Amino acid sequence: MSDAVTKLAQKESQRHALSLPNLLTYGRLIAVPVVAGLVLWGGDAARWTALALFIAAAITDFFDGYLARRWGQQSALGRMLDPIADKVLVAVVLLVLTTDRTIDDAHIWAAIIILTREVLVSGLREFLAELRVSVPVTKVAKWKTTVQLISIGFLIAGPAGDKIVPYVSEFGLFCLWIAAALTLYTGYDYFRAGIGHVMDDK
Repeated sequence: MSDAVTKLAQKESQRHALSLPNLLTYGRLIAVPVVAGLVLWGGDAARWTALALFIAAAITDFFDGYLARRWGQQSALGRMLDPIADKVLVAVVLLVLTTDRTIDDAHIWAAIIILTREVLVSGLREFLAELRVSVPVTKVAKWKTTVQLISIGFLIAGPAGDKIVPYVSEFGLFCLWIAAALTLYTGYDYFRAGIGHVMDDK
């Protein structure tokens, strides 16, 4: 009886692993090195291709979670991979944009703020998860993610976009600083919610 239950659980786990929401998350992870490579490759065509892939990846960020909830296909694998895919997408592209100097000078600090917050909040969430404490995602945090993705999209277009519409890169940098400000606010919000558990030695 227990073997049958185990086999049934394994089949269910495999079915969820290949569900459409999880496939969208896998696709977002696969898109990360491709987008990074295209930006580093350089040239207008590579930039536009990278932007198209980035937009597609950003869209999957909404649909994987929505479809998983709508179709009852939520899984432990999806809950683990979804935030990882989000953070890897943002972090890698920011690093690449800094490397090719689309983000340069003082604007690098905006990227540092965003990356530092993501690492710290991820660590806090992992710690609280061990205590079975859940920190819900706030509306401001969702706006933060949206502004981050918009700013990165404009910065990926960067020099290629500037040739068509003036100040595309500047607008991307402006949005990056707004994202950095929202990042600081939401980071403080999360730490304020979790600091009591962190300081509790019992």
